[in-house]
Amino acid sequence: DMWMGWIRWRLRPAPTLRPEMLVRPLEMPWRSAHEIGAGVAWLATALYFLAIGVLGAVPIDLALPLHALCMFMTVRRLLQGAAILRIRSSLGGRGIEVVSVEQMQPYCTDPAQIFLGFGFEWQPVHAQRLYELAKVDYREFIVPRWLRRLLGQSGTPQPDAEIGLPYIHGVESREVPLYRPLQNFEGGTLLVGTTQSGKGVALAHLITQAVRRGDVVVIIDPKNSRRLKRIVERACADYREPDTFMTFHPAFPETGVRLDFTFNWQKPTELASRIQSIMPADTAGAFTAFAWDAVHVVVQGLVELEERPNLIKLTKYIEGGIEPVLEESLRRYFGHRIGAGWRELPEMRKLLHDAQRGNLKRPSEAASADLMAFVSYYEHHVPQNQRSKVLDAQVRTFRHNREHYQKITANLLPVLSMLTSGDLGRTLSPDPFDADDARPIVNFEKVERGGHVLYMCLDSLPDPSVASAIGALALADLAARAGMRYNQGIYRRIALFVDEASNVINLPLIEILNKGAEGGLFATCAMQTLADLAKRLGSEDAARMALGNLNNLIALRTKDRPTQDFVVETFGKTAIHSVRLALSSGSDTHLGDFSASNSTQLTESFEELVPADVLGKLPNLQYFASVAGGRILKGRFPIIDPDRGCSTATAEVPRSASPERTP
Repeated sequence: DMWMGWIRWRLRPAPTLRPEMLVRPLEMPWRSAHEIGAGVAWLATALYFLAIGVLGAVPIDLALPLHALCMFMTVRRLLQGAAILRIRSSLGGRGIEVVSVEQMQPYCTDPAQIFLGFGFEWQPVHAQRLYELAKVDYREFIVPRWLRRLLGQSGTPQPDAEIGLPYIHGVESREVPLYRPLQNFEGGTLLVGTTQSGKGVALAHLITQAVRRGDVVVIIDPKNSRRLKRIVERACADYREPDTFMTFHPAFPETGVRLDFTFNWQKPTELASRIQSIMPADTAGAFTAFAWDAVHVVVQGLVELEERPNLIKLTKYIEGGIEPVLEESLRRYFGHRIGAGWRELPEMRKLLHDAQRGNLKRPSEAASADLMAFVSYYEHHVPQNQRSKVLDAQVRTFRHNREHYQKITANLLPVLSMLTSGDLGRTLSPDPFDADDARPIVNFEKVERGGHVLYMCLDSLPDPSVASAIGALALADLAARAGMRYNQGIYRRIALFVDEASNVINLPLIEILNKGAEGGLFATCAMQTLADLAKRLGSEDAARMALGNLNNLIALRTKDRPTQDFVVETFGKTAIHSVRLALSSGSDTHLGDFSASNSTQLTESFEELVPADVLGKLPNLQYFASVAGGRILKGRFPIIDPDRGCSTATAEVPRSASPERTP
């Protein structure tokens, strides 16, 4: 049995060698191209054999095969050297390009594809090259400009004055236009980058393509970027009907539109939740809950009176008191329940008489004598089964201690006051019967049905509190509109772009990121650091939870370490090879005794696919992106100049930017 087992073991089939079991060959392009010298030597040898064969020094039958062999080695070595030089030729990087709108049109012809600039797909070989470059001075391996042209490298290298290290984009010698299917971006996109790293340029590319596709576009820009606004205007002029572009600016209300954030709703509770979303959060939640109830009572009362609620009316009846709404509601209720002669009832006449004489205690100065009589009659003479829940809520608010009521709504009134003061109040609570105001009144339903492009500038630099409140209210209204679209089966695509998302993010925006795609609302958010979002939401865990709803990530230069860690976690890891050389020598006491050893060890370890510190060294407008569930791209965005013509000499598109799609 022992011998038979040994025989079976010796005769076992050889294991199958699978491709994933093969070790990736180690590449070292960051060195001198020694193959060029060898190729020159082989060329000289080939010429020597050809010469001696022609002169008759050796038989021609022997000289020609030797000449052919040397020429073969010449071509092989020169090609190997050229490959090394070609990889090194891109170490100078790519300078920032400024292109016209006409030059970008050939790259954005397919509405089912998103153009993401120029670059390449980031592979493990690029990570290996990047790790090797960290060990050397890349300047020693940059080739002259004339050699770049000879090797087919077009475009201008990155000038030394520009921010960032050029070799990050230079680990690949060939770049192509980057495209991804539109459906890959339905899960939301996050743009992260520090100040002046290129978020505005990236947004300009994405917005221009959304305008060209025919999407309904809503842009929330807290800081009012003039360049981005001009690009959006140019895109609307090129690809849309006249009067498609609309603007909103709190500092210049006379030049834009009037926005009604309380127009679209299906239930009165939606307006209360919308106002609650812009309030500062309290620890216990009691103040927020009471504020929600206060708004809900007023909204229900206005709806019963067939009045459309707006911010000015809500502020008036919450700050000044519910008395006018309650009095009119009771008049309607008595007229409907009792009839036209309800004031002549004996009980009502007695209560009116007592109220006129001051025998009924008034909870506030705003309560009229008639109102006191109406409330007393409702409380004491109307049967419980005939009462209205809406009136019960109003009476409860009316009877509430006025001083305590003002204290417990202290978080709500400042927010409403900010949104209803001066010209801003007339802009956010438009009066359709005001003949002196010719500005158009729009809401998100009208923006959607008209296929408009709405550019909202929030003016956050001089007034961050108002800007944050307006942005949060707009997002709450958009979330409600997305829910209505989902219920009604409307799926026209709406593209939402939120710059500086940490200034305006709230629960409705998180709901949009989580469920908005089902209602045809697709969001792209831009921010600077994870800490900004954590401060707004209260904790880093809450910030990561919000960002977890965004499927795609485009990371420009980031300096914040927690943000870098979040980005590289998304990119994952890869196997990196390391070569270790060991050389030792020694001698014994005996004459002639000598020992030496030389060893080379190739090891493999799992490291970050993109090192975290590299994110802080990216040049402007360059990025790493994770799209389509793990596909990593390294790219760069050119600057779109809407006022630049194609006739300019500097506006030539480089040969490397030919309209070729990535595989």
